[in-house]
Amino acid sequence: MYILPSNLREILKEPIGKLVDEKSLIKILKDKNKIISVGDTVTYTILKNDIEPLLCVVDYKTRRGPCEEEIVEKIKSFSKKSIIVENPPGIISDELIEVLKVIIENLDKGPYRLEIIGEEDLASMIVLLLAPVDVTIIYGLPDKGVLVVKPTDENKDKVKEALEKMKK
Repeated sequence: MYILPSNLREILKEPIGKLVDEKSLIKILKDKNKIISVGDTVTYTILKNDIEPLLCVVDYKTRRGPCEEEIVEKIKSFSKKSIIVENPPGIISDELIEVLKVIIENLDKGPYRLEIIGEEDLASMIVLLLAPVDVTIIYGLPDKGVLVVKPTDENKDKVKEALEKMKK
């Protein structure tokens, strides 16, 4: 388990990846077939544009409040393989890490919908750390757009550095 200390919150706001708007996101993803989305709004955005991720990680919240019913319904209609995990805010639970390991090792058997009871915000770090290089990861940056990230060695090293600064 990793616990996010308050002094690290600002550092984690530094985005990893390319920041894009919705139109650019759809254009980038049209020719990708291995996508992992983290976050409700970004998952809804690609689903409504007929782009399906191999894995979506959601908590049915946006900006700490509940998602609109339309978003929840669209996400819940996606994927018959749904897994529910508890992950409190500001924490990366051991259960979340273990479930993500199993899912990512079996991405070819997807698609999967990972529903978080608590908060999914930090899940993108573990997804980036565990994902194979041929996957495209997307996650939202509130009020800014969507980040498109490739799990390169450089990006994985950034995540490892951040995790080392978190309390175990």
